[in-house]
Amino acid sequence: MAKRPKAAGGGPSGDWNPAAYGRFHDLRLRPALDLLAQVGDLPEGKVVDLGCGAGAVGPALSRRFLGRKIVGVDASPAMLAEAAATGAYKRCDLADIRDWQPAKPAALIFSNAALQWLPDHPALLARLAGLLVPGGVLAVQVPRQWGAPSHRFLREFAAEMFPDRFDFTGWQPPVAEPADYARLLAPLGCATVWQTDYIQRLDPTPDAHPVRRFTESTALRPFAAQLTPTELAAFLARYDAALDAAYPAEPDGSVLFPFRRVFFTLKVA
Repeated sequence: MAKRPKAAGGGPSGDWNPAAYGRFHDLRLRPALDLLAQVGDLPEGKVVDLGCGAGAVGPALSRRFLGRKIVGVDASPAMLAEAAATGAYKRCDLADIRDWQPAKPAALIFSNAALQWLPDHPALLARLAGLLVPGGVLAVQVPRQWGAPSHRFLREFAAEMFPDRFDFTGWQPPVAEPADYARLLAPLGCATVWQTDYIQRLDPTPDAHPVRRFTESTALRPFAAQLTPTELAAFLARYDAALDAAYPAEPDGSVLFPFRRVFFTLKVA
């Protein structure tokens, strides 16, 4: 089986590139704001931005929960430095989500597009729910894009071109069906689960298909990390050609890129 990306608060091995990730800042922030809109009143306590990345949602959390301590947690030093520079966080902690343990229970654990890098969601979500104060909320958004061409091509081409490093026999998507999360969360508290397909319009980009530019800072990273420069060039050429067919350009040169995300909020007793 292909090496699982290292889940480090979370993401694959090697530090993140804040500039590359931030290229689609508005598109990546929109789901976080949609999730935040569904978080109701909270008990006393701090707010944790778990897998905060470069801190894109920090200012919104700070405005929404004025006067509360906002703590950012991430395993990428480069991203965490960007998050600290926003001024939205009282503290930024370098930690792996799998091992993270707050000194005191939190009122809100907010995680936007991070938990998909981590395995065993039943155990993970039960653990995170246990780190909340009574009446506290766990709010999570994860992409569920693995069946789409943008992500499926990565697995298929890697396995065909480099079978010595990629074997997806028995592979299972890291994010489950929404109904599975509803069943999983029901014993832990009051849960609301939903799924949204965002139709994202990506502008033309030089030297690469726009969808490749979108995935290269996230889903493409663990594949690129295992290839030599020559291998990567061949892989990307094939990926771009396939993306051209799957996501054709509109008359103005832009591309429509449907992207599916799963959301849930859990209020613990």
